[in-house]
Amino acid sequence: MPSRRRFLTDVFSGAVAGTAALAAFREDGLGRVLEASQAVAARAPEDVAQDEAYWREIQQAFTLDRTLTNLNNGGVAPSPRVVHEAFKRYLDITNQAPVYHMWQILEPNIETVRTRLAATFGCDREELAITRNASEALQTAQLGLDLKAGDEVLTTDQDYPRMLATWEQRVRRDGIVLKKVSFPVPPPDPAFLTLMFEKAITPRTKVILLCHITNLTGQIFPVRDICRMARARGIKTIVDGAHAFAHFPYVGRDLECDYYGTSLHKWLTAPIGTGFLYVRRENIAGLWPLQPAWPGQENDIRKFEEVGTHPAANHNAIAEALVFLHGIGLERKAARLRYLKNRWARRLEKVPGVRLHTPFDPAQSCGLANVGIAGVDTGKLADHLWTKHRIIVVPIVREDFSGLRVTPNVYTTLDEIDTFADIVEAIAKKGAI
Repeated sequence: MPSRRRFLTDVFSGAVAGTAALAAFREDGLGRVLEASQAVAARAPEDVAQDEAYWREIQQAFTLDRTLTNLNNGGVAPSPRVVHEAFKRYLDITNQAPVYHMWQILEPNIETVRTRLAATFGCDREELAITRNASEALQTAQLGLDLKAGDEVLTTDQDYPRMLATWEQRVRRDGIVLKKVSFPVPPPDPAFLTLMFEKAITPRTKVILLCHITNLTGQIFPVRDICRMARARGIKTIVDGAHAFAHFPYVGRDLECDYYGTSLHKWLTAPIGTGFLYVRRENIAGLWPLQPAWPGQENDIRKFEEVGTHPAANHNAIAEALVFLHGIGLERKAARLRYLKNRWARRLEKVPGVRLHTPFDPAQSCGLANVGIAGVDTGKLADHLWTKHRIIVVPIVREDFSGLRVTPNVYTTLDEIDTFADIVEAIAKKGAI
């Protein structure tokens, strides 16, 4: 006679299978994406980037509010239907009996997600912890390193404010020294950024925090060159990859960094509240977790996931987001994002008074870019775009530059891109809103 546990497991499995079958019957969006991608598999990504019939299939995989134009996908992006439906399905399963379904059935499947995320990022599965966002991942590294008074941390003044605030707290609490270097936008070339860090190093420098791609202008850093330079000097490197993962192709292990943190609800379009932390294997034991872990977990990457009770639905649905990403193909996705960026940016760069703060070099930018208009208040421009045209962008206002951060996604249409460009071009030629 089967055990009660076996009986419950069989019932649960049958229920999940039935639910999944119904979902597949109702929505074939992923199937259409896979079919469309197979049809263009032999073509170069740059060619497919301009194939509107193909991207129409991708656009149809999302449930969106087309009464507004979202050009702030760098903040948080909507998930495709297949991801959102999986998320809701896991929530429903959880709610049947959380103490059993969440902890005994869904939660263990985080290991499958870990394996697939690690394969996509390019690291060993035992070096990757699943977190709730990039901030949590990066703060684990920032706060978990043993630093003493007088030790120097080197970063730029363009890193994410939350990461800078974390270092500033260590300045107040531990007496470390925080040095923030500045660089022009755009910089002359990638080598300039490596040399900038190298010149700022002193014998007391212990850590370098750098962006893989900045959230302000979309500048991609030569991460491997900087990390190699730092490693040769015994300096640890933390890479803020919040805007990099699933945005453009790279292999994590090739970056040669010590720690890497990213969000998955941006460019991967996973559920809100998902991210990961990569820790080079030899650094796991020496990094304190954000919340205390038991003795004996020193070498276990899972010690960085000890955050108390949390939903399993969020991180389990990451698996569907990975399937969707690979269905398109990252090379193809990056080519499309660059195509959309270049469509509006190449047009606007020719307009007098327009200043692009992002280079076109594919090694230095992808889909995220920043544009300003001389004599036009950036905040008012962003407000005008929203209140009059229902276009969402992010105003970036600093002493050294000011402009709109523009981040389309794979569901963004050419009409939306062109409408944005029409409005900004007209305002630039007029010189006022």
